[in-house]
Amino acid sequence: MAGFTEYENYDAVGLADLVSKNEVSAAEVLDAAIERADAHDPALNAIVNRYDDQARASVASGLPKGPLTGVPFLLKDLNLLAEGMVTTHGSSLFDGFVADHDLSLTARYRDAGLVVFGKTHSPEFGLNAETVTSQFGATRNPWDTDRSAGGSSGGAAAAIAAGIVPAAHGSDAAGSIRIPASNCGLFGLKTTRGRNPAGPDIGEGLGGISSYHVITRSVRDSAAFLDASHGPMPGDPYAAPPPERAFSDEVGADLGRLRIALMTEAPTGTPVHADCVAAARETAALCTDLGHEVEEAAPDIDGDALRRAIRVVVGSNARNMVDMRLGALGRELAPGDVEPITALWTEESKEYSTVDYIRGINTFHAVGRRLAALFEKYDLVLSPTLADPPLPLGTLDMQGDDVDTYFDALVSHIPFTPLANVAGTPAMSIPLTWNADGLPIGSMFGAPFGDEATLLRLAGQLEQARPWVDRRPPV
Repeated sequence: MAGFTEYENYDAVGLADLVSKNEVSAAEVLDAAIERADAHDPALNAIVNRYDDQARASVASGLPKGPLTGVPFLLKDLNLLAEGMVTTHGSSLFDGFVADHDLSLTARYRDAGLVVFGKTHSPEFGLNAETVTSQFGATRNPWDTDRSAGGSSGGAAAAIAAGIVPAAHGSDAAGSIRIPASNCGLFGLKTTRGRNPAGPDIGEGLGGISSYHVITRSVRDSAAFLDASHGPMPGDPYAAPPPERAFSDEVGADLGRLRIALMTEAPTGTPVHADCVAAARETAALCTDLGHEVEEAAPDIDGDALRRAIRVVVGSNARNMVDMRLGALGRELAPGDVEPITALWTEESKEYSTVDYIRGINTFHAVGRRLAALFEKYDLVLSPTLADPPLPLGTLDMQGDDVDTYFDALVSHIPFTPLANVAGTPAMSIPLTWNADGLPIGSMFGAPFGDEATLLRLAGQLEQARPWVDRRPPV
């Protein structure tokens, strides 16, 4: 590739530093990202809408002076609206929907100096842990293009792993940042409930279980993005506890000796692949070598009640999305508007009562209290990120005709990640292990409410002890 050939050697913080010192121009950096999107995305299908000309015009007119000025960036095609850009939420029902305003988080990203040039693929309404839609097809994993990149931020993770961008926006309602981070060998931090704003259009996502941040290759990038984006907006229903100092200052800071609980059995009682258990135990051994104390322990959680609560709350919110869009269009649902499983799940949601929904929220809160009790004894909880290595494409199929079968397969694949969502606590997937097939296997750490700082400190320590940033996939 011509131009700025060293582009992929830098993370977002590194690129911003080069731009600030005039060692390379923002236009050259953007061109490098666009060249790589042109070269790699046809094999991956990570980006569903491109805004190259808009991005170039933004650079030419002068970017805001922020901590990430000149860094190319991609937004997820789910929930995060950007003025003048299409947001389909992965659904044909929203085909051609162009936002007339930025959401608060989008505005903060722009103020940080980021250059948005595209939207990444997401499954419909984020209802899948595999990124595939009738509208755009399947996103492929750069480590093995016959396998899933994960979901629902699968397009974001595939684009980062392929070197198109060093970081991309994601959202996480049941693991949707951590799942693709695990599948694609990246760092994925799910933030505390209310850490980043969800407004102004809504107060919270999916009953409070959804959070918004980025997937990155380096730990310091995740911290830098959080420094640029965190904090409440006027009218937000709640906010995460303010940090004691900049998140970037936590990376490399002294950790002391952590007490870590190791959990390898799924709270739902479903099987966990041996590779995933081995990765978590390998990570536990590394933590022990670094001076931390690790012992096996887990919260006492009613897995059946949690599964039911997720089904009711997520299904109800998906139905609300469909109903709002149909109301705006002034018509009834037509064949092909949504995926078959979405249609069945939202139809099923009409049978849920208000009491069912309230019980679901109360179940979430009960899980949060169980986790909080465990965190009184331990600083962090370590587990596999997922129950399986990256799945073959098509394993989680939304074209079926049985919601029970689909939901059981989905929840069996992601038994660990939803705990942090329903509790509102932060968690991270960290890429320390590759299996015998050369596929990345993430390990996940969860922390108490508001404590991203400890996660970032440990992530920095693990990144230094076993670096992963130079591990690149075949694509």
